[in-house]
This record gives sequence, C-alpha cells and structure tokens, in this order.
Amino acid sequence: MGLRFLEIIFFFYFISHIPITLFIDLQLVLPACLYPQTLKNLLKWYSNEFNDPLLLHPPEWFKSLIVCEALLQLPFFPIAAYAFLKGSCRWIRTPAIIYSTHVATTLVPILSHIFLYDQTTESSWLSVTRQERWTLVFIYAPYLLVPVMLLLTMMLSTTYNSSTNFESTFSNKVKKKI
Repeated sequence: MGLRFLEIIFFFYFISHIPITLFIDLQLVLPACLYPQTLKNLLKWYSNEFNDPLLLHPPEWFKSLIVCEALLQLPFFPIAAYAFLKGSCRWIRTPAIIYSTHVATTLVPILSHIFLYDQTTESSWLSVTRQERWTLVFIYAPYLLVPVMLLLTMMLSTTYNSSTNFESTFSNKVKKKI
C-alpha cells in the first residue's frame, strides 16, 4: 500500500473516532442526562443487537479505558486527522507512536474479555454465543489493526522515520569532532 493511501485510512479512522467517542463510548462514564434519548437508544440497540458485554454492563476496568479515551485520545483525534489529511507531517510521528501503542495495548484485554470471558459464571442474564463473540471481535478488531498499521508506518516509513537522517547527522558530527 502506498503511504498516501495509508494516510487517508488514518484520517478517516481518526475523524470517525470523534463522534464514536463523544456520542457512544462516553455514555458509559458520563451522566445520562447529558445525552438525548436518540443516542441512548442507539447505544442500547447496538449493545443488545450484538450482545456486547462491555457495553451492556461495562466492568470498571473498561470504564477506566473509556476515561483514558476521553482524556488522552479524544484531544489527539482532530490533530491526527489534520496531520494525516495534510500528509507527510513528521511532527505527528512521536504522538502517533504513543497513541498507537496505548490503543493496541488496551485492545488486548478488550478482545480477550470478549473472546474468552465466560459471562455465565457471574450472571445468568448474559450468554454470548461463539458467533456473537466472533462478530464482536470483528467489530473491535479495526481498533487494534489500524493502530498497529499506524505504529508500523511511523516506525518503517522513511517519510516519518527520520532516524536514518539523525544517525547520519550524528555520525557526521562525531567524525568532525574526531
């Protein structure tokens, strides 16, 4: 894939993440009175339609990840969207590496919970079938795959990774001093 194609994917990922965070995810941690009934109904529909245990009855650890999303990630989304829409903005490299490693790390327990956790041991009201688990894994998977693609792009792309420039500049300075 070409770099510009990846940047467009990253742009749409970040720009789409803003309303998802504001209108869906934050409902789990903010007072219900802040949301119109339409958005509450949307969350309820999604949770019930896909039998998502993290949204039906979010565990405290998941709520803490939502708070991190609100405080750390949400302010970054428009900045990253701008950088990737513009393209080749080297200044986004370090924040993108921090973001991508943070999000990829948080998706491991989320996907593990969805795929492995046996809800019936704690509650008789919730039973997730194998097909529902796989559907949820596919719904959440882009939030792991795109950050991993972002991390690899920031680490491997010569446009974003100027370490070769740093190394050559550093070695030239060392040679001049010797």
